[in-house]
Amino acid sequence: MNELLRQLLNTLRGMWHRRWIGLAAAWIAAIVGIAVAYRIPERYEASARVYVDTQTLLKPLMAGLSNQPNVDEQVALISRTLISRPNVDKLVRMADLDLATQSRSAREDLIDNVMRGIQLAGDVKSNLYTISYRDTNPEQAKRVVQSLLSIFVESSLGDKRQDTRTAVKFLDDQIKQYEVNLKAAEDRLKEFRLKYLGVAQGNQDYFGKLAKLSDDIEAARLDLRAAEQSRDAYKRELSGEAPVLQPEVSRVQGGQVSVPEIDARITAQKTQLDSLLQKYTDDHPDVVGTKRVIKELEQQRTQDLQALQQAAPSSGSAGGYAQVSPVFQQMRVSLADAEANVAALRARVSSLEGQYAQLRNAARLVPQVEAEFAQLNRDYDIQKKTYETLLARRQSAAIGEGVQDAGGTQFRVIDPPRVSPKPVPPSRVALLGIVFLAAIGAGLLASFAANEIMPTFHDARALRSTTQRPVLGMVTMLPSKALSQLRRRDSFLFAGGVSGLVASFAAVLAVILLLGRVA
Repeated sequence: MNELLRQLLNTLRGMWHRRWIGLAAAWIAAIVGIAVAYRIPERYEASARVYVDTQTLLKPLMAGLSNQPNVDEQVALISRTLISRPNVDKLVRMADLDLATQSRSAREDLIDNVMRGIQLAGDVKSNLYTISYRDTNPEQAKRVVQSLLSIFVESSLGDKRQDTRTAVKFLDDQIKQYEVNLKAAEDRLKEFRLKYLGVAQGNQDYFGKLAKLSDDIEAARLDLRAAEQSRDAYKRELSGEAPVLQPEVSRVQGGQVSVPEIDARITAQKTQLDSLLQKYTDDHPDVVGTKRVIKELEQQRTQDLQALQQAAPSSGSAGGYAQVSPVFQQMRVSLADAEANVAALRARVSSLEGQYAQLRNAARLVPQVEAEFAQLNRDYDIQKKTYETLLARRQSAAIGEGVQDAGGTQFRVIDPPRVSPKPVPPSRVALLGIVFLAAIGAGLLASFAANEIMPTFHDARALRSTTQRPVLGMVTMLPSKALSQLRRRDSFLFAGGVSGLVASFAAVLAVILLLGRVA
């Protein structure tokens, strides 16, 4: 410990011996530091705080009715991309910072400096953002912060509205396209149904219907055979019956002979035919069968009249035709009924066979028709579902746009842009203090370095430890009166140099403070 103190004392003595070098270094460092500190301009900070209110009353009320974007993420993205080159370029124009720039390179340098000077602090959790900027001109710093605040608010609102308009325009274009597609699908369905008008689509039990029609055809054929057998029996009986009984009972009216029973049946069939023609066409099986019965009755009437005419001469009656036998007339009526029944059953059998053939042909087409119909229906359903979804999204987007305009994100300026009345650290006063300390340190360092380069030994022990040689003796110098005066004068001069250094710093500090108060 004593050795360490001894070395420290020797070092301090050596530095005192080289004190003039240290004083010169301190003055040089002070002059350079003061010049540099004076050239560094004082900077003023302008700041503003804004609160982004993303929780509005309309948000829970319109939940499920409109598409609501994630406002927090939008604000966070805008805050991260606010200090971008396009925004800063716009800010430079708004704050009139580019009035003194004459070239494009100077403008680019200005934009870079402004980007480095802008500070944006805040997060999504608190939704409180602080915008700050430092500049030598306090008014200019305030204009920069005001312009940046306007860009921040306009970017948030403008981007939301632009996104909404873009989404609505896209939905409108898609709706128009799907309207065309849906109309084309509807036209295809209409043409398909017209093409296969007689073929039913869907789940149809064709095999059950074919089986039922087959049973009905078989039953109708059995009835037809029975009716034909009955008709043939009437014909056989009619062929053995005499048609005329008493010639004097025949009636002649106006020279024409009438058969009342057949005429009545013909009139009844014609009345029925008129009723059928009001409901069906000429090709309907019932209409065809009725016409056939009328034709057969007319033929029968003609035959009866011919029979009466042939029987009149043989009866010896000159005044008219003989009366037809009642049995013969009854049999002829029964035969006519049998013929009509046979014709009706034939028409029914023909109709059922036609239905059977048509249903069988339709059954062959059913798989193909059902496949095509399913494909067309699937395409139509997809187009219709997509179209309805787009309409719902378009309505939701329209409501969302109204929600944004009525009660969207609110920007509340907590602290309007203001400039600090005092320069931000480090101020010139602080810089002068740093320069003063640096000058003192430079002087001490210079004297220490000079002592190390050109060492001075003040006792025999230091000389012996440095040279590693034995010291045989030591001669002490007794200072004279003149030497003592010279040393005192040298000390006074050194103290004056140090005092001058301190006084210079005090004077510069006073001038700076005075100028600051005047400003």
